[in-house]
Amino acid sequence: MPIAIPTYECVDCGKPIGKARKPGEEREMTTPSGPGPEMQFKAFLKEGRFMIQKSRSTGRHTFYPRVGIPGTGEMDLEWVAATGKGTVHAITVNRSKDSSYNIALVELDEGPRMMSRIDGVETVAIGTKVTAKIVEMKDGPAVVFVTVPGSV
Repeated sequence: MPIAIPTYECVDCGKPIGKARKPGEEREMTTPSGPGPEMQFKAFLKEGRFMIQKSRSTGRHTFYPRVGIPGTGEMDLEWVAATGKGTVHAITVNRSKDSSYNIALVELDEGPRMMSRIDGVETVAIGTKVTAKIVEMKDGPAVVFVTVPGSV
């Protein structure tokens, strides 16, 4: 008599996301070919493109680059251009004797949140609308944000 292996469903959309393994059953591991998600993201930035990942099956976006969506596990991710628009969700300012800089949590219009900074200002109000730009840093290109005129 075969053993039924239960499937699990996404709490958001109800689609199946995987199956349980029998005790002792080994998971099939695949070796990715080509660069991983982080390297792909950095390559896009070098080309001057801000890209994020999106699940083909659910339409859900995710950031930081990864192989599967946290919580639900969709692995059918594709790269799509980010709108570059977002809203400041949280911000803090680090100050030293010589300088100060902010660290912001920006909620992208696509849904995910990302850590970055708001360029050209020390701080902004929570809820401020921002737009992304790619700048060259000492470690390579990075996404930073600037305030949208009239939203401060």
